[in-house]
Amino acid sequence: MELRPYSEIVKNAFNTENYPTKTSSEQLNTEKLVLRKYFEASDSSKNNLQHPELLKDKHRQYLINSTYKLSSVYEVLDASQPWLCYWITHALSLLGIQLENTRKRAMARFLAKCQSPDGGFGGGPGQTPHLATTYAAVNALVILGTEEAYNVINRKKLLEFLWRLRQPDGSFEMHEGGEADVRGVYCALSIASLAGVMNDSALFENSAEWVVSCQTYEGGFSGCPGMEAHGGYTFCGLAALVILNKSHLVDEKALLRWLVFKQMKLEGGFQGRTNKLTDGCYSFWQGAAFPLIYSILHTAGHTPKTHLFSSSALQEYLLVCCQNSNGGLVDKPGKNRDLYHTCYTLSGLSVAQHFLDKICLLGHKGNQVMPTHPLYNIRPDHVRKALLYFSQFQFPRSPTDETERT
Repeated sequence: MELRPYSEIVKNAFNTENYPTKTSSEQLNTEKLVLRKYFEASDSSKNNLQHPELLKDKHRQYLINSTYKLSSVYEVLDASQPWLCYWITHALSLLGIQLENTRKRAMARFLAKCQSPDGGFGGGPGQTPHLATTYAAVNALVILGTEEAYNVINRKKLLEFLWRLRQPDGSFEMHEGGEADVRGVYCALSIASLAGVMNDSALFENSAEWVVSCQTYEGGFSGCPGMEAHGGYTFCGLAALVILNKSHLVDEKALLRWLVFKQMKLEGGFQGRTNKLTDGCYSFWQGAAFPLIYSILHTAGHTPKTHLFSSSALQEYLLVCCQNSNGGLVDKPGKNRDLYHTCYTLSGLSVAQHFLDKICLLGHKGNQVMPTHPLYNIRPDHVRKALLYFSQFQFPRSPTDETERT
């Protein structure tokens, strides 16, 4: 794959049209930081970018160290502890690295302590169960992939938990008495399908129609009807409809138009919404929507021949601008490394590198990461193994009437 010449990148600088705003100033400041990174990575005599390298060993060490001890900055994520487990395990799996058995056992037993006796997982031991942390815990346990990890999930109580969060219009609260948005539907569907508890079609009655009502005039999806389209919500909405086999309800042309215009011309990375700055995490939230659209187009007999976004420009941004030299990945130049961006930036790199059965690799072979399943953001082999494991058990019984369900 060809790198963009530095001289061509510069030509894509943002034009304020003589009407500067706070937003345009922030955009220009970000572009300056990005251009500095690209210039440093270029051969100044030839004005061409040099092939960047994925610092796999540095990232591996950063992630492994994080399983033993986290800095005090992570205290603010006390209610997100299953997320930390997921971000670490998934990022390692994309680098082709497995935790040793003792670490797998310790993590599975810790996640078991986060599970509520009434179903679902909280942000830490004894905390209120929440759909987002349940999603993260289930994903982490599936990645661990041991029988002990699978058996942590109390599938009967999990199903009861999902029923308690379900709303009559098909949406799901994130926790009992909490907000209902498109994340809830996606998390519930991802959890239920991975853990093998989607036996009752009534659980997701009206969910597809509610999700479709979140697609905006721009083409992307908002958190709930009437709000602004956003990359994270768009992924959740589209993935939910694909799991429900209702992707035909999407206005795919409007969605595709919105998505392609979210790739920034100068940076090469994606923004999350109109006028938002580029961010490494949106390489997954926006990028993973493309493979889902490819499946929709394939069903309609219009299989794309290549990625419908610039894979090389995205990989340039992630490798040149989003790597911390000491390990870990970042939002954009000038930001600190963290586990969230390490996970989702590597996930976006995976999406960019894998197109159907082809490899779209920028740089040498050592830059390649493992594929990720675009519906779950877990490696496909981990997904298959979990589905096979849970398929050998009977479905847990759903509540039999509305009294039990509520």
